[in-house]
Amino acid sequence: MGRYVVIIGGLIALSGGAYLAIFVWWREFYELVFGSIPPLLFLGGLVALIAGISSIKDKKRIERLEEELPETQINE
Repeated sequence: MGRYVVIIGGLIALSGGAYLAIFVWWREFYELVFGSIPPLLFLGGLVALIAGISSIKDKKRIERLEEELPETQINE
C-alpha cells in the first residue's frame, strides 16, 4: 500500500512541478536552464581532462611494469 502512495505522490509532485515550470515560472525556469549550461560545460571539461590525464598515467605505469617484468614471467 505504501508503495502506491509514494508513486501517486511522486506523480502529483511531477505534474505540479511541470505545471509551475511551464505556465507560472517559465521565464525563471528558462533562465535557470540556460544559465546552468556554462558551469556544466566547465565541469564536464574538467572531468574529461582529469580522466584523460589519469588514463595517460595508467598507460605509462603499465608500460613501465611490463618492462620491469622478466621475460619468463610474461610467457607463463
